Amino acid sequence: MSTEEDRVLLANEAFYRAFAERDRRGMEALWSTAHLVACIHPGWQALHGRTQVIASWRAILQNPDSPEIECSDAKALVIGDCAFVTCTENMEGNQLVATNIFARDGEDWKMVHHQAAPFSRSAPSSAGAPEDSLN
Repeated sequence: MSTEEDRVLLANEAFYRAFAERDRRGMEALWSTAHLVACIHPGWQALHGRTQVIASWRAILQNPDSPEIECSDAKALVIGDCAFVTCTENMEGNQLVATNIFARDGEDWKMVHHQAAPFSRSAPSSAGAPEDSLN
């Protein structure tokens, strides 16, 4: 794994730490101010722009009924000044699959997109499929 992949995974860990600790300022600091951003929470419509995205996170983090989430199986791929992480979000006996997209902002990696959705354990596995294959 490259140093940049490690740095992206650290940014991803910071995202889930801010979520777990209900750290509004930390969450806001993770999202890019230099790039357009979007977010799709499970069951929500797509949110576009920093104002909508940050407002959604404020509401989630302030809600005492929001689930506790832990990230597992995080894998990063860096493509120039962009990177994405795929991972599993574990919460209260359920799991979601998530994609977090980051963009380089100076020396830092900042989040530009988050999407999480339910998945089925009975879905076909990609085991044995070539790494560069597409749907």
